[in-house]
Amino acid sequence: MQRRDFLASLSLGGYGLLVFADDVPSTLAAAEATRDELRRALAKVAPPEAERRGSPREPHMALVDLTCDVFIAGGGMAGVCAAVAAARHGAKVVLVQDRSRLGGNASSEVKMHIVGANHHKGRPGWREGGLLEEFRLDDAVNNPQRCWEMWDLLLYDKCVSERNITLLLDTVLFAVDKEQDRIAGVYARCDKTEHLYHITSDIYLDCTGDSRLALEAGAEMRYGRESRSDFGEPLAPVTPDKETMGSSILFTSHKCEQPVAFKPPRWVRKITKEHLLKRSTNSWEYGYWWIEWGGQMNTIHDNERIRFELLSIVMGVWDYIKNSGNHPDSANWALDWVGMIPGKRESRRLIGDHVLTQFDLIDAGSKFDDSVCIGGWPMDDHPPGGFDRSDLPPTVMVKCPVYNIPLRSLYSRNVPNLMMAGRNISATHSAFSSTRVMATCAVIGQAAGTAAAVCALEGMLPRALYTDKDKLHQLQQALLRDDQSIVSLKNEDERDVARRAKVTASGAIDDAPAENVVNGFVRDIPKEYVNRWSAELGSEGAWLELDWAAPQTIRQVQLTFDSGFQRELTLSSSAGLNKGIIRAAQPETVRDYTLSYRATADGKWTELIKVTGNHQRLVRHEFDPIEAQALRLTITATNGDKLARVFEIRCYA
Repeated sequence: MQRRDFLASLSLGGYGLLVFADDVPSTLAAAEATRDELRRALAKVAPPEAERRGSPREPHMALVDLTCDVFIAGGGMAGVCAAVAAARHGAKVVLVQDRSRLGGNASSEVKMHIVGANHHKGRPGWREGGLLEEFRLDDAVNNPQRCWEMWDLLLYDKCVSERNITLLLDTVLFAVDKEQDRIAGVYARCDKTEHLYHITSDIYLDCTGDSRLALEAGAEMRYGRESRSDFGEPLAPVTPDKETMGSSILFTSHKCEQPVAFKPPRWVRKITKEHLLKRSTNSWEYGYWWIEWGGQMNTIHDNERIRFELLSIVMGVWDYIKNSGNHPDSANWALDWVGMIPGKRESRRLIGDHVLTQFDLIDAGSKFDDSVCIGGWPMDDHPPGGFDRSDLPPTVMVKCPVYNIPLRSLYSRNVPNLMMAGRNISATHSAFSSTRVMATCAVIGQAAGTAAAVCALEGMLPRALYTDKDKLHQLQQALLRDDQSIVSLKNEDERDVARRAKVTASGAIDDAPAENVVNGFVRDIPKEYVNRWSAELGSEGAWLELDWAAPQTIRQVQLTFDSGFQRELTLSSSAGLNKGIIRAAQPETVRDYTLSYRATADGKWTELIKVTGNHQRLVRHEFDPIEAQALRLTITATNGDKLARVFEIRCYA
């Protein structure tokens, strides 16, 4: 067999691509074929002039009909992860995003760094796995310069490189067709290209944040804060209201070689020291999340007023830094970017079969039989008045353990084929104050996208997926196979023949024996080695071997390496946050390795795979079926660590 048959982590765009020297000609040909395929796909969404047909209501707009298995509105982190997950599980996906860039608040338009269950460095070991980890690792390697536009490009690459995804940028969903209580089709328009799309699907997924798809579909939802008596939550106000957290506009700046003056616009707010008693302005390279405003208004309908007020505060704070005399060291600092899109925290939330509450997050013993992803950021509430409430701290955090989120909070209670992911899931305001952060939204998106694909391809509705416990178990096992973290759940996949193997190794450090790679768990907290194998890399590397009593048919091997979950890993413009972040391949991750197999107990070893330059945590190798009685992983180098570290090996026929 040619080694080119075993390219690992092949991404059609260029991220995570492992290329061997003797594969360059075929790789170039494959790249050209991929470009041609993507060009042909564009004809579906932008038909040639001769094939354009006008809409009866708008004759200058070309009407385009699209069909898919899963329709997703919203291209933030939840929508992107949902789309990639659904596509990789075999569903045809149409993803509609109302802006030219993917990522939502994590894009270059807003520049908010992604945070989640590990609470920066507060809970080491609980960085999210799955698609988000794949994206973060690619970004760390391919974007050491911390360029936000490169993150935009990475997300674009992930979507257009999936053959099952049709991506519509600059396209706004605006109407829904219904048949009885179900969505029968949606309408979206791109005025930049004068296209009007009518899209039909089996499952519809609202990742818009503002729940626009759900609004048009007539889904039950809530806005604002529940009363304390509604769910008995101590963190809820005594009386309900329509107030929310506000929105923020960030800025970035840099230090120049000479002083740079700043003259504020005439319409800026005059900021004084009294405004900042509970807000620090001692660092200037990355703006302040606490420049927040608009929670006392409607964060959807009043967006223009919120934008104006936020810009007036941003300019006023920078004027204070530069011109008040209280920060003389700022003389050489200059703005280089100011956001123009308010980074929104809160608006509508849908109601599902389960409403996640404060108690679900705080009670570490709370169990859901339909857990599909994790959260763990503290319940982090902000005063609705934001910056105008200078008498209050900008946030009040209530810590909670890492918790599971159930499938029942990810589908609509009254629209059977509607699901949701992101900040609009079924939760009270108190619970939402934790689930709203983008890493949590991303893993919610992966869970919802995977579930949507299962529903579409199995011909079932989300509620039926919950009630069918066999299918629900299969969904959870599929998520675990994709490195989705779910507290207390482990690999019980009967198709994984590695679970039946005897595991040995060239050696192991204390408390990290070889058999850990088949115990079903794929993460450890710092200073623990209960779920991974680790061994010193000798002059010839270190090896791990699976042996079976009889030969096994194998066509896929899946490896889960250590990628340094004890550290923060996110893209940020904050110098302080970047301390300790490694903008390169993570040192612990296995870089170079081979997979070999032996057909019989006493047969010779045959090299199956050889990989150099890996930086990913989860790697899958697919090949023509082999009959193997033993499989050996030989690690010859990591990306810097002296130990070989493996969490799991899976083998499938």
